Amino acid sequence: MKFFPAPLLSALAVLTLACASVRAAPPPPPPPTNVTVHYTDPKLFTETKRSAFAHPIDANGYLNPLKDYIAQRASRILAPGQRLDITVTDVDLAGEYEPWHGPNLSNIRIIKSRYPPRIDLDFTLYGADGKVLRQGSRILRDMSFMDHAGISDNDSLRYERPMIDRWLRQGPDKL
Repeated sequence: MKFFPAPLLSALAVLTLACASVRAAPPPPPPPTNVTVHYTDPKLFTETKRSAFAHPIDANGYLNPLKDYIAQRASRILAPGQRLDITVTDVDLAGEYEPWHGPNLSNIRIIKSRYPPRIDLDFTLYGADGKVLRQGSRILRDMSFMDHAGISDNDSLRYERPMIDRWLRQGPDKL
């Protein structure tokens, strides 16, 4: 009969307990029901057209998180019963591809102040009675995005999120 050394048995016991205590990640919050976000034609967005030559991107890779973020943030500013419909008509993420630097850099997004993020959108805000309270078009652009954007290497929308937040922070009366 073989005996296992005590340190090995202790490590095995700790690993077993750790595995048993691991829980599944909580599900993402459900999308808000008082905000809808639509895209007109993402294939015609500036971001999609510009990146097609240098670095084909998966539009869902940034459009789905952008839609979820706008909806979650917008739902926080609405009064009970209000509803907001947003149609994004164009997206140009911060930065640009500069293929003229050579093939080794053609797939790298270069972030410079001359490549600000921009989101064009139309919106309609409805009151609790269903009547239109406000509607309009906005061009969200942040020329100083490099000065105040949070630095997070894993957030592909780190420059666009603060721009959206500044627009929504005005509240529903000044959208």
